[in-house]
Amino acid sequence: MSKIKPSKGAPYARIMGVGGYRPTRVVPNEVILETIDSSDEWIRSRSGIETRHWANDEETVAAMSIEASGKAIADAGISVEQIGGVIVSTVSHFKQTPAVATEIADKLGTNKAAAFDISAGCAGFGYGLTLAKGMIVEGSAEYVLVIGVERLSDLTDLEDRATAFLFGDGAGAVVVGPSQSPEIGPTVWGSEGDKSETIKQTVPWTDYRDGEVARFPAITQEGQAVFRWAVFEMAKVAKEALDAAGITADDLDVFIPHQANERIIDSMVKTLKLPETVTVARDVRTTGNTSAASIPLAMERLLATGEAKSGDTALVIGFGAGLVYAATVVTLP
Repeated sequence: MSKIKPSKGAPYARIMGVGGYRPTRVVPNEVILETIDSSDEWIRSRSGIETRHWANDEETVAAMSIEASGKAIADAGISVEQIGGVIVSTVSHFKQTPAVATEIADKLGTNKAAAFDISAGCAGFGYGLTLAKGMIVEGSAEYVLVIGVERLSDLTDLEDRATAFLFGDGAGAVVVGPSQSPEIGPTVWGSEGDKSETIKQTVPWTDYRDGEVARFPAITQEGQAVFRWAVFEMAKVAKEALDAAGITADDLDVFIPHQANERIIDSMVKTLKLPETVTVARDVRTTGNTSAASIPLAMERLLATGEAKSGDTALVIGFGAGLVYAATVVTLP
């Protein structure tokens, strides 16, 4: 018989507060068209994107995260000292070590919270949310801060017609805490590494360091392959998440998919046969694709504008480089 005491965590977990930060600089499509041969109409028809935000030198990954986190903590109605874990999902923090989560935890003023980064691309928020839920139920933390943050403008090739218009910067954060009822459903997640070449960094950092390439690494993708995968395979994953939560599309109030492309969002809505009563996040139009930050940013905007309300049942799904994915049903804070 084991001598280890059982964990004494909460029976369930829930999202208690949400916050977002968008850089001050708004970049319209006209700026993108200075370096690629395209048109505003083409960009809008292909992606739905009208504008995006790009960070300045002061709007670092850490700085944007701290701004978003402060709002989420205030929204949750707890003190910073109560945060027992800080999970940061990002692919655009350019220091291999230490994790930017440790800097964020310190500058926020937490009481030595556990802090670490994860790299799961556009599914990163879902991965972090699942880890936070586990920490709370297991009992290793009472409140966990989950942050999705990117400065993808640093990884954008402005001469690449296929991707130059896609990416934006920003940070979204949520506080996850204990609950007496299930407010975060089971996560359906996974990876398909055989498709990893469809979204990737152009070259390893070492190639740039060693002078083998002159251009700084950027993100590239095979647009049609990614579109087909997202539309057909991710709709299946979304349906699995609904089934795992024990609900149907008719029970949903809100749908918050990764804000990659409005055409993908429209196709998923159609495939899932979502009722017209379901509010669909379309933050991509003015924020672009912010990878790990896109779901919490979209969630924050829906609540701030009143398009969604506290207590609504929402399906969230992220998918991207890896290829990785994560979907779950949550109750909005």
